[in-house]
Amino acid sequence: MHLRKSILLAGLTAAALSTTASAAIIASATTSLSIRSGPGPQYPIVAAIPQNGKATMIGCIQGSLWCQVSFNGRQGWAYSKYLTAQLSGRSLVVSEGLAQFPAATYTAPAVTVGAAVAPQPVITGTLVDRTATGAPLVLTPPDTVRDYVVGHPVQPVYLNGEVVIGSGLPPDVALAPVPGYQYQYAYVNGVPVLVEPQTREVAYVYQ
Repeated sequence: MHLRKSILLAGLTAAALSTTASAAIIASATTSLSIRSGPGPQYPIVAAIPQNGKATMIGCIQGSLWCQVSFNGRQGWAYSKYLTAQLSGRSLVVSEGLAQFPAATYTAPAVTVGAAVAPQPVITGTLVDRTATGAPLVLTPPDTVRDYVVGHPVQPVYLNGEVVIGSGLPPDVALAPVPGYQYQYAYVNGVPVLVEPQTREVAYVYQ
């Protein structure tokens, strides 16, 4: 009798796990999208989902646009405006269906007593979101431009949202010129980016 109950319990557990696995929601990145260690632009980048790459949704913070995802064995946080998923039988931008995902929470890592704590970057503005389905710009900057941008860092800025190709910088973000090159650059949310100076759209992200 006990053996039969154990077998039945094991079967029910396996079925529950199978149901949970089959219910996992897969999201696609509409552009190359950073995965960060925490839910915000001030957290370090730990991985990136390529355009059209698939990630498993874990959950989303209520009242936030940041969701926890898993991609190629790495877990972190991604900005939901650049993820799409099949929700209620149709394809939707994840940010439009946040209530359909499990609630997620974030707990900052514990700090050892006496250890120096680096100050969190101050978020000074908001990125202009590019449309999730819009065609991204195609730019292949020469290596000499990368060498200059990396070799001449400027004061970084942190803006709400995620910096992706096609997103726009607010007017108060200063742009620096690249000698002999049509695009300018800035350091936004921890990464250097090339910017079209007239439209202020991000044309390239150095990840």
